[in-house]
Amino acid sequence: MNLTSLRIITNDMERLVRFFEKVTDLTAQWYTEDFAEIETSNGTLALGSIRTMSLFGDGLVQPGTNRNVIIEFRVDQVDEVYERIKDFVSDIVQEPTTMPWGNRSLLFRDPDGNLINFFTPVTPQAIKKFS
Repeated sequence: MNLTSLRIITNDMERLVRFFEKVTDLTAQWYTEDFAEIETSNGTLALGSIRTMSLFGDGLVQPGTNRNVIIEFRVDQVDEVYERIKDFVSDIVQEPTTMPWGNRSLLFRDPDGNLINFFTPVTPQAIKKFS
């Protein structure tokens, strides 16, 4: 079994896709006005409008209410990424900080309030884990 993608459902596709393009420095592939994907080497961040959920049923999701999932991206140099994004990310939760498990992490919220963690392994143990 392989985790293929993580999908965020939003009320504002344009805003959220542009945000993730800017913070990841990757270009989204738009399939319809209601669905886009940002592909990385290890997985895909899918972005869907609330309208896509009607295909599955009513009342399944509430965009902008996530308070229990963190979406994590491993980056080469988290401090450099922080310098690049700090002026346009409005909700920095934690500036780059070395965590007890060996990753240097930057925690922020996207425009819908989802927690995003950009991290770089910095201790030998953490580097080995992701090698």
